[in-house]
Amino acid sequence: MATTATRTLPTTAGRGVFARVLVGIDGSEQALEAARQAAILQDVEGRLTLLSAWDLAPSIIGGTGTGVPYYYDETIQKGHSENALLAAREYVAPYTAPIGKLTRGTAWDQLLREIERDEDTLVAVGSSGLGRLRGIVEGSVATELIHKAPCSILVARQAGDGFPQRIVVGVDGSPQSAAAYAVADYLAQRFEAQLTTVAAAHDDTLDEPAGALVTASENADIVIVGSRGLHGLKALGSVSERVAHRAKCSALVVREPIWQRVARGDVT
Repeated sequence: MATTATRTLPTTAGRGVFARVLVGIDGSEQALEAARQAAILQDVEGRLTLLSAWDLAPSIIGGTGTGVPYYYDETIQKGHSENALLAAREYVAPYTAPIGKLTRGTAWDQLLREIERDEDTLVAVGSSGLGRLRGIVEGSVATELIHKAPCSILVARQAGDGFPQRIVVGVDGSPQSAAAYAVADYLAQRFEAQLTTVAAAHDDTLDEPAGALVTASENADIVIVGSRGLHGLKALGSVSERVAHRAKCSALVVREPIWQRVARGDVT
């Protein structure tokens, strides 16, 4: 049975998630909101990188007429990404001075490569609004990152100017949920936000804790869950994946990258 509880144990153990933040930029309003939220959450001494990826359409897509279709036009595609990156940098300028990177390739693949290369601790993207099943079928960037990113993932949805003032976190007694709680508590202290804890018993089905978290976060700014590090098909049924797709607010999936554990001496 899922229950709710209030915050009782303060900690600042969650700050490492926001040390090196990467945001996927594609020219959409959702991406701008992801950049804004990432800039707000970024630690004071942290670093924010905006990455815009461009590519040409696969050769299986055809075109008609004598002109080059826009999806085959390198100048148009690259220019679109350049403009999107410039707009995002201006958008977050009131919060921070980000690093801007332009790259060629599939968005989710380039984001994963950048995470590994720069040892990022959080990747943020805007929600496509596809939902879980359509995201799996159509391969949305958020879905790919939830399944494959080696660090924490923020799926951003529209939030007010006071973001984040209402935080919901899911716990189930696992080490992963303890890490999620540490992050939630760190943010609650840092932003003087309200924090609600949703506890799930070990015998709960996947739908019950996921549903309880989605319901509890209906009026929240962000819902935070831990990740058991499942990838590929195993991740399709995870609570974190369900919450990230079904929540009405932004969703943060906490996943500690191996380079943080190495730095701590937990992994040699």
